Amino acid sequence: MKEVERIIFAPQLSEKSSLQTEKLNRYFFRVNPHANKMEIKRAVEALFKVTVRKVNTMNMPGKPKRERSMKYGRTTAWKRAVVTLKQGDSIDLA
Repeated sequence: MKEVERIIFAPQLSEKSSLQTEKLNRYFFRVNPHANKMEIKRAVEALFKVTVRKVNTMNMPGKPKRERSMKYGRTTAWKRAVVTLKQGDSIDLA
């Protein structure tokens, strides 16, 4: 099993994630692109001492980017995990 620090990188804080946290008890995390749902579940449970009900993942592709010259490139692709917790559990991200 991978270390927790190598699976979960950071929480994704946005307007959408804040609304889902309040209403549906879901939290968004930026995770390792090679991590699977079971590894993400174990990492969240170990790191925050909560019970995870469900994990959804999505691969976010890198966006095209142009520098000041005529060079084109891409931003890095990454993976997002949406973690749904058991009713009554919560994570303090502040």
